[in-house]
Amino acid sequence: MNKAGYKKLIVWKEADLLAKLVYKATRNFPKEESYGITSQLRRAIISVPLNIVEGYARGGQKEFKRFLSIAKN
Repeated sequence: MNKAGYKKLIVWKEADLLAKLVYKATRNFPKEESYGITSQLRRAIISVPLNIVEGYARGGQKEFKRFLSIAKN
């Protein structure tokens, strides 16, 4: 599989956009939440597009499906 081909996937585009929106929204959260809900939301949302990329980079359909399943859950 092409390493940058994941950027053509609609699911990756949507996950990337959502991650950017969450990061933008959490910038306005109270500073005391930096290590609480802000961090938790950011880690959760960034895991979705990153799992898609990692699965795609593995090169096999079986691995890609496994990482898509991880991203979904």
